Amino acid sequence: MPTPQSIVSTATETQETHVLGRWLTFAMATATGIAAANIYYNQPMLGIMQAEFPGQLAGFVPTVTQLGYALGIFLLVPLGDLVERKRLIIIQFCVLSIALVGVALAPNATVLLVTSLLVGIGATVAQQIIPLAAHLSDPKKRGATVGLVMSGLLCGILFSRTLAGFVSTHSGWREMFALAVPMALLASSVMAWKLPRSYPDSTMSYPALIGSLLGLWREFPKLRVASLTQASLFASFSVFWTILVFQLEGPVFNLGPDAAGLFGIVGAVGILAAPFAGKLADKRGPHEIILFGAIMTLISWLIFGLWITIPGMVVGVILMDLALQSAMIPNQHVVYALRPSARARLNTIFIGSMFLGGAVGSALAMQVWTAFGWVGVSLLGGAFGALATMLQLVSWFGDHSK
Repeated sequence: MPTPQSIVSTATETQETHVLGRWLTFAMATATGIAAANIYYNQPMLGIMQAEFPGQLAGFVPTVTQLGYALGIFLLVPLGDLVERKRLIIIQFCVLSIALVGVALAPNATVLLVTSLLVGIGATVAQQIIPLAAHLSDPKKRGATVGLVMSGLLCGILFSRTLAGFVSTHSGWREMFALAVPMALLASSVMAWKLPRSYPDSTMSYPALIGSLLGLWREFPKLRVASLTQASLFASFSVFWTILVFQLEGPVFNLGPDAAGLFGIVGAVGILAAPFAGKLADKRGPHEIILFGAIMTLISWLIFGLWITIPGMVVGVILMDLALQSAMIPNQHVVYALRPSARARLNTIFIGSMFLGGAVGSALAMQVWTAFGWVGVSLLGGAFGALATMLQLVSWFGDHSK
């Protein structure tokens, strides 16, 4: 159930609630999706990127990009509690655009990795927008509002693969990153036009702000459980999407990057879970929904491992994306309610942990794929799903034994 902190606003928040109307919510969801998409363009194109840059370095582009995202979350997202948020969002979109130009022009694998790291850092502008949406929304509808904005993020994650698969097949991978530049600049322009000014409550210095992250982690057990659960689920998610293009290109399917991208459309069914999960979290509390998402992730990997056909992959993708989104929104509901004045920092810990999990999943997936093939990958992804399930069960039994 929502805690008193989830419905009590600070003075600043009270002045800024109810600003978030339908069209502004849509604009923020779209900008969030455009930003997040940049992390995932590389996944369906990884095969042709490796073909241009022989050796193993290019294979770590997804891992480095997610590490950049995690780094940006820990270093930049806390600034949302310290500086004016609209200005911060516009600046980050501009930085992202410059990094995308660098990727599109990368002359070798080393430059590709460095610029991919910068893309990941810049793309964390998505995580400036989400807590701002929570800040501007009616507290009684905060779960549903965050769910709608997260739908935009999930659209970006899933359709980015479809777009990248199509563009890379018909034009090339560099053209995809070149196309991403005007998209980022357009999102920046819309945010500059539509967002209200939103000033933070914190008067802390930046070093103190960063140092306070550890204090928040220690203070809130619910934050630790939510962060570790989502990190495990996203690691499982990243295992699948990192290896999908190689599995589809193999002898079992013999398909190209455009086919891998089409799975993004299939997974878009998960978008439907975001508003629904947010409303359920508002009404019934989040814990049962999070556990459901963890169990469904584990089931999806059983399907991937045992039903190695296109229909099996389709069913597994739908279940896994539904599971991830079903767990993420209630977890954010829990995290944002812990301390309203520290939402940017709470979001830093939660999303930063999630993308560190994603980076670990991507890195391990490449190693396991090379050594053990799809069977090993299925076991790895299932292990992460099992870990998330165990965390939730331990937390549930701990809460009900008190």
